[in-house]
Amino acid sequence: MSVEMVFKLLGGLGLFIYGMKQMGDGLQKTAGRKLRKLLEMLTTNRIAGVLVGTGVTAIIQSSSATTVMVVGFVNAGLMNLKQSIGVIMGANIGTTITAQLIAFKLTHYSFHAIAIGAALYLFGKKQKTKNIGQVFLGFGILFLGLSTMKDTMKPLRDSQVFLDVMAKFGASPILGVILGTLITVIVQSSSASIGILMGLMSTGIISYQMAVPILLGDNIGTTVTALLSSIGTNSTAKRAALAHMVFNVIGTVVFIVALYVIPDLPGVLERFFINISHYFGQEISANRMLANTHSAFNILNALIWLPFVGIIVKIVNKIIPEKEEKMEEGTKYIDKRMLETPGVALDQTNKELIRMTKLAKESVSQAGEAFLNGDEDIIAEVQKKEDIIDDLEHSIVAYLAEISNHSLAEEDVKRLNGFLNIADAVESMGDHAENIIELAEYKIEHELEFSEQGKDDVKNMFTKAENIIDTSIIALEELDVEKAKWILELEGEIDTLEADYRNAHLGRLNAGDCLPVSGVVFLEILQAVEHIGDQATKVAHSVLEDLKSE
Repeated sequence: MSVEMVFKLLGGLGLFIYGMKQMGDGLQKTAGRKLRKLLEMLTTNRIAGVLVGTGVTAIIQSSSATTVMVVGFVNAGLMNLKQSIGVIMGANIGTTITAQLIAFKLTHYSFHAIAIGAALYLFGKKQKTKNIGQVFLGFGILFLGLSTMKDTMKPLRDSQVFLDVMAKFGASPILGVILGTLITVIVQSSSASIGILMGLMSTGIISYQMAVPILLGDNIGTTVTALLSSIGTNSTAKRAALAHMVFNVIGTVVFIVALYVIPDLPGVLERFFINISHYFGQEISANRMLANTHSAFNILNALIWLPFVGIIVKIVNKIIPEKEEKMEEGTKYIDKRMLETPGVALDQTNKELIRMTKLAKESVSQAGEAFLNGDEDIIAEVQKKEDIIDDLEHSIVAYLAEISNHSLAEEDVKRLNGFLNIADAVESMGDHAENIIELAEYKIEHELEFSEQGKDDVKNMFTKAENIIDTSIIALEELDVEKAKWILELEGEIDTLEADYRNAHLGRLNAGDCLPVSGVVFLEILQAVEHIGDQATKVAHSVLEDLKSE
């Protein structure tokens, strides 16, 4: 095998993987909201999980990406182990759609698809048109890569050394499985390794009987990516990744045992799929045979094991026993495993921002309590929460920066900008709570006294602050435009109260009803709470301008 042939093969593989990614990105942008709705369908119903996994993988064109995303969901506590196994089964089925597409003899139309895609992408005025163009571009590049690999591998038919090596793998199904596993681990894509396999079959280098074990190995190899991604996650997330491997390995072992028990099983399958192809009027080809085998194996494997998800759970629980999970500070919902699906990553960012806002609300509430009651223990809690809020803000901004490096739909760019503004606003709320704590410490240290009216005014201001943050949380959770407008009204009420209480205080000060030092602290408290209201309006504006549905 010459150096030139190696580079041509690698170049064709690169085109194939790049085209598949472009097609997946285009589909994600075109069906971004549908993808998010699919994920929202997740229930304890196993069949629904399988359907969701199939649909999501069909859109993002990668079972590994779907499984990695599932590991992230489990790690964040958004999905339990049984739900994740159903989705993983569906991901196995969804990835066969790529092989079915490859099986169509469309390599002659690769340049047609590239021309159409380029025209739509470069000259389309609407974002949706550009997204469709990206799908066509990816589709064409994928088949161009496949054609390049196929043409490059044709001379291998005349290489006796290569044929002898493949014959050894063909003589042992186990060696075939190992080969398929290794290829998929190396290229990090079962679809790409199946593309290579189809290229070898279509040129007559290997037979269908030799290809089946390698195909099974491809299924195992794709589980390694998810397994690696589970490093550093909690026990349940590790079990989800392991469940993917166990599910595929058990299915492959059963099939390999059947190959030894029924030596002519590949021949039986070949005749079966030929008859199926005849029945549906499909043209019989090596690629179609392999694609149908891939689909049949994964569908059959899922159907057999779907009623026994509990057994898989017991197996992975036995392998990875329960550990006491320590409560960790930092992010809970955002996860780098989801970056390959930017729309979903942004959804998780929204959840993290809601969590951050709830912490800010607790911080403001406790700061008010500490100020009014002089509780030093609460002061320490608020300071700890402020540190957590600061860390969350840094992590969220860094995560959004990573998302921005990916291909985003126009609506997702707006969401990302809105989230940056919200992260800054919520972090500022935490800063103001810390300022209030400092005033509380000063009040305690100097034993400052306030009039009863002054205490009531401060208490009322904190109640208003809690209300406006609560409304911000609801607006973020539900992307509620009406709640966002209400925030603006509440902020106006806080501004009015701050002015009224300030004037009333000056009257009490002139009348000698309060001490000047206490008065300065009182005015600073009013100002700090008013600033909290200002930050809440930034959340409202983001919901109204960047996050609202079109």
